Amino acid sequence: MTPEPTPPRPPAAASPTPATPDDERDTPLPPAAEPDGALLDAVQHEVAVFARRAEQTRLGGLGPARNSMDRAAYLLLNRLDRDGPTGVKALAAGMGIDSSTVTRQVAPLVDAGLVRRAADPEDGRAVLLRLTPPGRARLEEVRASRRALIALLTEDWNDRERADFHALLARFNASIVRFHSRDVGARP
Repeated sequence: MTPEPTPPRPPAAASPTPATPDDERDTPLPPAAEPDGALLDAVQHEVAVFARRAEQTRLGGLGPARNSMDRAAYLLLNRLDRDGPTGVKALAAGMGIDSSTVTRQVAPLVDAGLVRRAADPEDGRAVLLRLTPPGRARLEEVRASRRALIALLTEDWNDRERADFHALLARFNASIVRFHSRDVGARP
């Protein structure tokens, strides 16, 4: 029998509680002024804990491929695998990063033979980035390792819980993208 997930709990307004492995809170959060403030505090806290835990494990997978590819390389290779040959500007726009960042991050992938630069057949001045067969194989090795880690971390979840988590996490990531794409002056 799978235990029910613990619902978010409002932060205590009492004195600080000692941190334990299950509760990263060093001090209680102050009571929120809004009716749903306690829940928002609980969510932001879990996001902070998730970020810390993800960095600690680097969500790098299991086995020989564990932590063998940094996040930037993994995301770039995934994008090239999904979209096919792509120009630097389009890759940067699709990933929400600067073209110079893509150029810098792609250089070691080209040096390692995982990505190939080629002239764009439609515009000889432009360059297309293409995943090479060794790049595709390496990406699949890392994906399999990371897939095994996620399976292990969610082994007591059913498929519906995994699907719900995926949907909510994807929605949360999309909200972050929308937030960062707004005009800076329009932010609250």
